[in-house]
Amino acid sequence: MDDFRKQKPLKDDRAADRETAMGEILRIISLRRDDEQPVFEVILENTLRLCNASDAVLGVISDDGTELRFVAGQGKSERYLEWMRNNPISLADPESSLKKMVDTLAPVHIPDLRNTDRYWQGRAYRRKAVDEMGLRAMLQVPLARDGRCIGTISIGRNEAEAFTGEEISLLETFATQAVIALDNVRQFRDVQARNAEIAEALEQQTATADLLKAISKSAFDLPTVLQEVIETAARLCGASICILFNRKADGMHMDANVGCSPEMVAFHTGNPNPIDRSNVAGRAVLEKQTVHLADVTQDPDYKLTKSFELGGWRSIIAVPLLRNGEVIAVLALSRPEVGPFSPRQIELVEIFADQAVIAINNANLFTEVQQRLEREAATREILQVISRSRDDESPVFKSILEHAQRLCGAPFGNLNMVSEDGARLEIMVDGIEVFEPFRPGWSWPIESGLLVARSVRECAVLQLEEAAADPLYSQGDTDRVTVVNAGVRTVLTVPLVSNGIGIGSIGLYRREKRLFTPDEIDLVQTFADQAVIAIENVRQFKALQERTDEVQALNASLEIRVNEQVGEIERMGRLKRFLSPAVAEAVVTQGEDMLSSHRALIATLFCDIRGFTAFCETAEPEETIEVLQTYHEEMGHLISVHNGGVDKRMGDGVMVVFNDPLPCEDPAGDALRMALAMREKMAELSKKWKRLGHRLGFGVGISLGYATVGMVGSAGRYEYTASGTAVNLAARLCDEADDGEILLSPRAYTAVEDDFSAEARGEIAFKGIKAPVEVFRVIGRKGP
Repeated sequence: MDDFRKQKPLKDDRAADRETAMGEILRIISLRRDDEQPVFEVILENTLRLCNASDAVLGVISDDGTELRFVAGQGKSERYLEWMRNNPISLADPESSLKKMVDTLAPVHIPDLRNTDRYWQGRAYRRKAVDEMGLRAMLQVPLARDGRCIGTISIGRNEAEAFTGEEISLLETFATQAVIALDNVRQFRDVQARNAEIAEALEQQTATADLLKAISKSAFDLPTVLQEVIETAARLCGASICILFNRKADGMHMDANVGCSPEMVAFHTGNPNPIDRSNVAGRAVLEKQTVHLADVTQDPDYKLTKSFELGGWRSIIAVPLLRNGEVIAVLALSRPEVGPFSPRQIELVEIFADQAVIAINNANLFTEVQQRLEREAATREILQVISRSRDDESPVFKSILEHAQRLCGAPFGNLNMVSEDGARLEIMVDGIEVFEPFRPGWSWPIESGLLVARSVRECAVLQLEEAAADPLYSQGDTDRVTVVNAGVRTVLTVPLVSNGIGIGSIGLYRREKRLFTPDEIDLVQTFADQAVIAIENVRQFKALQERTDEVQALNASLEIRVNEQVGEIERMGRLKRFLSPAVAEAVVTQGEDMLSSHRALIATLFCDIRGFTAFCETAEPEETIEVLQTYHEEMGHLISVHNGGVDKRMGDGVMVVFNDPLPCEDPAGDALRMALAMREKMAELSKKWKRLGHRLGFGVGISLGYATVGMVGSAGRYEYTASGTAVNLAARLCDEADDGEILLSPRAYTAVEDDFSAEARGEIAFKGIKAPVEVFRVIGRKGP
């Protein structure tokens, strides 16, 4: 090796060529950081020219170190170079010159390839190079990085002439530059990959935050939120189709979608996916975990051929939406090409599924509250009609039927009464829509086989899911045929029962096949009871007009009521021993059942004195008591003025609840108005105390949300209080507030932002609260 490396003095023109080549290669390296191929081509071009070679190739060793694959080549023998590109050289032969170069990192120089054992042994590469391409001399130098061979530059000549030491040194320099080019490109691609990961993570975080904002702002517009969930999931995961399947008794129904053709939507509308292993949605329900198929055509259990043809997907993922351990829906994403979803994408879809559950829960909760409020309002209205219609039950019947139809989604309805002779069932009030020919005055025999007659006879709630399935319809019964011809499918009839005897019924009719829910049936039963009360009231009123002795009974009943009121007053006095006056009065008015634990939407206010602990450590006990007494007197007066439902006092801390047990229209607004009055009063008191040397401040926290409210305690000492995340959040906001600050939770600020101005203090992590909370500092009222 030392012999053929002895260099002759460089001629000036050769040195200049070499320096020019070096400069050109370095310039290409600096310009092409994202692609090593142009660098390789320039290196090989200069190698051919400066080393007097006929052919030159550059190869890179595979990551597992088993073979050398040529990635660039130049020279006269184009067929040989093409063959070299398509035929990697194995590194398994320990005796090969290439393997020795890899192991030793030393150049391999063969002045005459024909005069070698490997040529006469018939080695494919050696024979092809010499016999077909005419190569005689060969030089290979390693591409080395960190003491390991990662590739090689090989050059050859058509004459059996050894390469000079100068040429070998030059080729080693070129090899070093090739390694630099490879490292530059690798580093550039690593940076690009990291930047792409950062961008992807940022996009996913932004999308998640946007979804949470959408859920908070449109909590009660479920379709909009769910559509945004699936659109964002499809976009971030590169899915062509995204479907939200809603779980029902007969299978998985398409609820919302992105990318589905009209034909596919039409197919799924009438064909719910079965809950079995033939499809990913059904499989996700059975397994209660994410199902991922990299290629549905390779899954033996996948059977939805029609859906597969319409959707054209190959890779698919299904994530279950779990509530209380049960699957309520499934989010499915698919791609038309075979390509597994990445773990990051799967994790993202699972996060979106959790957010969809939150949106569904919020919407369900809102719907339940709205339904409860509507039903309570309907009950109050009916009672008002009863009180105004003591001599005529018809207005009560009309109000009851209208509310029952509206709240239960029944376009047809009627209220029926048994005739005086008990032989027939007569329609007294017709429904909101005309139901020909069943109008007031129409009647049926009480012994009829119709559902409405049976309900009265049996004093039982009866329901028919499909009117055409009634045997009377197949028998050609005129009344049942009329019902079906009018477009009725589902029928509900609830009896009016007095003293165990059926005296009438409420009938509701739907155009679609959909059973009435237990909650709807309970509501109609309540209305039926009110109808019976109205009937009894009218009968009693008419009887009073006819019989004078009923007056005495009325006086007796009044005396009883007076005694009951006296009892209530006495009970009021006992309750006030351990309840606030407002709560005690509500208990007496509405009954002690209201004290039991229940959920309610409340505004919670916490306030306390800033610097009170330090003040107590230095002040005399008499001063402490005087300050605390003044503080509670003033705050208690403001709580009373602003109709605070419940207040609880602990040292200098005060908790006030609005909207339970005393309802109010604007709980968050009432709480904030009281907080502003408190702050103003405390500013006056603080000035007085400061003149006495006491430096005291005041802070308030307000939240709005659902909490568990009810009576707690033991015999002799009870208190009516609230607990839950919303209450804890108000306490944490109070702790966070500086002197003079009033801090609001996001929901509380949303409720008052039309009337009050506030500024965001950013998201704050509170102890006991799972996620950081955005906090708002109140500035004041808006407007003049």
